[in-house]
Amino acid sequence: MLRQLVEDKQLQPLSGTAFALTPALRESYASGDTEELEYAAMREASRASLRLIASEQSEGEKTESRRVVVSADVEDVTLRPDLDHAVVRLSGPVPWKKVAAVHVDSADAEEAVRNAVEVIDAADLGDPDADFTLGEAEDHELAWYAPQEVPFLLELM
Repeated sequence: MLRQLVEDKQLQPLSGTAFALTPALRESYASGDTEELEYAAMREASRASLRLIASEQSEGEKTESRRVVVSADVEDVTLRPDLDHAVVRLSGPVPWKKVAAVHVDSADAEEAVRNAVEVIDAADLGDPDADFTLGEAEDHELAWYAPQEVPFLLELM
């Protein structure tokens, strides 16, 4: 999807699903400033990235074992609290000019991400061992890239 973003100069998230700092997310935390709550939404997006990797691997596609989160400034969204506190539905593709940053795992996170991909469903269902494995991947912070750096990043991957 990241390569497609660079080629097409727009991103079409699967089913239009995205993550944001929503009123429901804000209400679900007892405290936290905007930056902390945006980080919480980004963590939810990084978990969704694990699910996308798992889906692609189950379909036999060769995919990088790195989480990717694209941050964008988008206004036209529909809240989806029925799915989760941070979930929104986009009305259409996200144009390149709306992309604020791209967050990507570094190479040293790949093994932990591969392990997390294998257990993401079990972690969602409350398995404590799977949750621990997921936590090991989440201990790796995503690196920040400006949109203009992404084509060069892809060349290096």
